[in-house]
Amino acid sequence: MKTVILANGTFPSHEIPLRHLLEAELIVCCDGAAEKLVANGLEPGIIIGDLDSVSPALKKRYEKVLVQDSDQETNDLTKAVNWCINAGIKEVTILGATGIREDHTLGNISLLAGYSERIDAVILTDTGSFRVYDRSTTVNSHPGQQVSIFSIDPSLKVTSTGLKYPLNNLTLNSWWRGTLNESVADRFNLVFKGRQVIVYQNY
Repeated sequence: MKTVILANGTFPSHEIPLRHLLEAELIVCCDGAAEKLVANGLEPGIIIGDLDSVSPALKKRYEKVLVQDSDQETNDLTKAVNWCINAGIKEVTILGATGIREDHTLGNISLLAGYSERIDAVILTDTGSFRVYDRSTTVNSHPGQQVSIFSIDPSLKVTSTGLKYPLNNLTLNSWWRGTLNESVADRFNLVFKGRQVIVYQNY
């Protein structure tokens, strides 16, 4: 089942995330994101969160698909991901996870590392994608594609081939260290041990 989680950040406008939204068989909305989805002529399959950002009219209209989760120890995106995992869904595309508030953007991107062991998740924005890799890997790309590499583990070291600026056992001890690179081929290789890397690629 093609499943999209729509977070309550910037509603997508680029054709790639919009296509995923239009082709989704199930759209799981994080709380107030349901308002944006309906305003754009689409229907939520599930609305999850503490529901404080959902209007009374929308609550009544979609009362059969409301899932109230008032746990203050996690955010609405994680609640939506957990719901998908419990529903047996193996793969999700996350939209609306960036924009509006920078703190939410950073938090949502970092959460990908926690999701990766339980579900295959990718964040699509209006400029590109964020995906987590748990082990050394070859990533499909194209010449000239902009690439940035992040890790939430400041001791992680990564070596690359196929990038314009090769990484030679580079320690990703700050979020800027692996940024603003560029692919020179149809794929690039990343070699690392330990925690995950988060890879951004533009469209």
